[in-house]
Amino acid sequence: MTRSVTVRVPAKVNAQLAVGAPRPDGFHDLANVFLAVGLYDEVTVTPADALSITCSGPDAAQVPLDATNLAARAAIALAARHGIVPDVRIHIAKDIPVAGGMAGGSADGAAALLACDALWATGASREELLEICAELGSDVPFSLVGGAALGTGRGERLTTVEVGGTFHWVFAVADGGLSTPAVYGEFDRLTAGEDVPEPAVSPALLDALRKGDATALADALGNDLQAAALSLRPSLADTLAAGTAAGALAALVSGSGPTTAFLTADEESARKVSDALLASGTCRNTRVAASPAPGATVV
Repeated sequence: MTRSVTVRVPAKVNAQLAVGAPRPDGFHDLANVFLAVGLYDEVTVTPADALSITCSGPDAAQVPLDATNLAARAAIALAARHGIVPDVRIHIAKDIPVAGGMAGGSADGAAALLACDALWATGASREELLEICAELGSDVPFSLVGGAALGTGRGERLTTVEVGGTFHWVFAVADGGLSTPAVYGEFDRLTAGEDVPEPAVSPALLDALRKGDATALADALGNDLQAAALSLRPSLADTLAAGTAAGALAALVSGSGPTTAFLTADEESARKVSDALLASGTCRNTRVAASPAPGATVV
């Protein structure tokens, strides 16, 4: 019987995304507080005659099914280190919004890496897997780890963050995606000639997470890419306003967008905000989820 391995992996929201000036390598130094949220993709790897990718679920047609997909790149990278031919079929069952600033592609990369590691029994250490994740992309290491973490450097160097409770979120899914490089490019355009400060984590935000205090967290949330995302997609301002009017404690663009995130007091409030956002006509869909959530896990 052909053995397969399935890994479940969460989406993320950035509770804080502080962005520095562009570095010589084109990246930006970040202070990036990640929270994993309970929306998941499932990635299944099965031995095959050649490497291939399939995808199902919402917006699956937008997912690349070639070697540019981070899941394929993860399989190739792990195989190269261990002298293995990466002949697997990778199936991605999508539930994380595509191109929405919630690290869906990065999550798939981390999940494929963990699944191939289990399938091939490589014996790779956690450190080696995180090293490969960092090579694949800035958000991939956090998708492997999950929970809550501060990402520094370009986001790939992780420090665990203590969370003392459950936080409830609504995510409003916009029509179409936003290119992360395009949003960073717009950030650079908007801040050209300014003295962009070194990114630093907010002590008040870390304290709110530690205490499980949603009201205090709402006051401390921040995203330095939000102005750039709104510049490229002005209609997101209407979505943010609709969620705030419906009673969200705070509203912000998730990562590079265009998904918008709304922190609420509890699960009941989240349902009300979700219903109001749908009724407002300012978004295509909404999702309700809680954080923190576990990282990539073999199921």
